[in-house]
Amino acid sequence: MATQHSSGDLLADRRYRYAEACLIDGDHAGAAELAEQALEIAPRYVPAWLILGRAREGLAAQGGDPLLRAAATRAFACALDIDPEDTLGARAHLAHLGVDDSLPPLSPAYVRALFDGYAPSFERHLVDGLGYVGPDLVRAALPSAPARFAAVLDLGCGTGLVGAAIRDRAAHLTGVDLSPGMLHVARAKSHAGRPLYDRLAEGDLVAFLGGEPPSSADLCVAADVLIYVADLTPVLERVARVLRPGGHAVFTVQSHDGDGSVLGADGRYAHADSRIAAVASGAGLAIALLEAAHVRCEGGRAVPGRVVVLHRTPR
Repeated sequence: MATQHSSGDLLADRRYRYAEACLIDGDHAGAAELAEQALEIAPRYVPAWLILGRAREGLAAQGGDPLLRAAATRAFACALDIDPEDTLGARAHLAHLGVDDSLPPLSPAYVRALFDGYAPSFERHLVDGLGYVGPDLVRAALPSAPARFAAVLDLGCGTGLVGAAIRDRAAHLTGVDLSPGMLHVARAKSHAGRPLYDRLAEGDLVAFLGGEPPSSADLCVAADVLIYVADLTPVLERVARVLRPGGHAVFTVQSHDGDGSVLGADGRYAHADSRIAAVASGAGLAIALLEAAHVRCEGGRAVPGRVVVLHRTPR
């Protein structure tokens, strides 16, 4: 097994588990010490580098020591150097520390690994645990006409929660997702005696949209998907490309009161209303609806968000 994903040593694994428990309990000093012990045994153990970075970052926040902040940066950088695909999300931690990187903080490998591991418990955790209502918001925001959209693209379809919510409004429903594990769950679902999706595709949604025929879709939907996208421009430009004139895009986002798009401490992007409006206009999409909506809760509090409906204007 690759050393960056497993220590290969029982003692190092134990040290890592103890470090993880310390971090959960808020004992940053203990977590840092145990992570360092694990790394002495297994220097290429990426999870331990991540724990070390998080522990040092926590210590820096408690005492304001710039040297600890720099040490946290070095730990995350070591993790990224060993695992350049960034399966465990070191780049996001570096972004939080203000380290400039030309690559997006959330790598496709990280998002894929996150949701592959999450797939079996995804719906139970999201709906029951976090009060997730994204599919309901998307369905409620659909234009009243036509009664059924001829061709619908479910972007970041996951396990099919949105697909199930809108299936009766779609004559032909295509889902795309980066995670094979999520698609496996979606593929097993049915509606009215037939598969829930007429077509499922694995891959990045920007690349997928780029490969679809121009003006081939009547509706694009995406619930809690653009929270993992740093730059909305390539997504909305390709959405505009695949929509027929008069077609619609309906999606939910996290929002914030500032400008642009920001990566939050929860590892998700929040997009300002002004940013959504500017990118949509540049892509040739008019805003039909942009209103406040709470898609889910985190820590017992509603997460600020928006439900957005865009309309492709004639070129």
